[in-house]
Amino acid sequence: MFDYNGSFQSAVAVLKREHRYRVFVDLERKVGQFPHALWNSPTGKRDVVVWCSNDYLGMGQHPKLIDAMCAAARTMGTGAGGTRNISGTNRALVELEAELADLHSKEAALVFTSGYVSNHTGIATIAKLLPDCLILSDALNHNSMIEGVRAADCSKQIWRHNDLKHLEELLCRAAAGRPKLIVFESVYSMDGDVAPLEAICDLAERHGAMTYLDEVHAVGMYGRRGGGIAERDGVMARIDVIEGTLAKAFGTLGGYIAGRSAIVDAVRSHAPGFIFTTALPPSIAAAATASIAHLKTSGAERAAQRAAVAATKAALREAGLPVLDTETHIVPVMVGDPAKCKQASDLLLDRHGIYIQPINYPTVPRGTERLRITPTPAHDVRLVRQLADAMVSVWHDLGIALGRYHQPGDQRAQTVAAGG
Repeated sequence: MFDYNGSFQSAVAVLKREHRYRVFVDLERKVGQFPHALWNSPTGKRDVVVWCSNDYLGMGQHPKLIDAMCAAARTMGTGAGGTRNISGTNRALVELEAELADLHSKEAALVFTSGYVSNHTGIATIAKLLPDCLILSDALNHNSMIEGVRAADCSKQIWRHNDLKHLEELLCRAAAGRPKLIVFESVYSMDGDVAPLEAICDLAERHGAMTYLDEVHAVGMYGRRGGGIAERDGVMARIDVIEGTLAKAFGTLGGYIAGRSAIVDAVRSHAPGFIFTTALPPSIAAAATASIAHLKTSGAERAAQRAAVAATKAALREAGLPVLDTETHIVPVMVGDPAKCKQASDLLLDRHGIYIQPINYPTVPRGTERLRITPTPAHDVRLVRQLADAMVSVWHDLGIALGRYHQPGDQRAQTVAAGG
């Protein structure tokens, strides 16, 4: 008989040999003490400082969100009770979608159970509804977008990352009247670079293409009201579909798309990933609404986060650590070796109480393994200094080269499973 169990064990063994096996760190976040958390280590509970959280602004512990979540749970219960079509459309969700539509100055918004699902099912559904659609996808798009393109089962072309000339060449080859969907991100989460949104919009309008923008690492973070890079750059009205998450800067859970009513209604009515899954609980929806509403009017969190990012980048560069230059809140420190990347992460955690998850292939191309740091408003000067000193100590212990990092030009290959 076939050895089923042995086959699965072999698959995992390959990941371990290539230093790609993911080890989960068991954490207990402590309300009011972010970014400190308890690590359930093999030797017992230990206090650690988290430097790789996607809770970019610390909103996951904000009193307004906790109060909103608890109040909704007390009045409406813990679960939604069904799909959106069958008893699961609660008032908190309806209010959340209105808040999101307003955030992006769009006619409508639609909430999904996660950002991955909103990308996967959103892209696939939109493309399938356009006859003979051609998808043009940036080479460094997130795995959720890549899988959404695949699920669309239509013609696709990959344009070199942020290469406007290449995108224009591909658009010029397509028939003038053919439906075209350009899918891209604003902030790319592993390198921290930003797409040239205005220029992409120019090309889309010139060639009659739709635009689909993933703003998951930008919503809440950029723009006067936290509407993302599109708001910051003044092109929000020119983007056809904006996709975002509630699980990063907004500190809760879920994903969404926002756009014209006709587009959102078509996705709502045709997307399997929306139709056949249970709706978000009202407590989560209420907390997300509270977060978005707060960040629309408060710039304090964004200002404090920018200061922490600047201080972190300056301290790491001054210490001689190989920081990849970015214009955003993403701070990659390059290692370039999968085994040493994991060892560096382990030493930081075990010896220094600093948690930074290693980022290895296939999340990033081989040879560009890194520690991805995301400073928040709660990472003060003392914590920044501790981080820089600890990383220098670990770099010396492992024999990792210090000095400025220079990105090899041939390593900006398409990722196959970019991490969130």
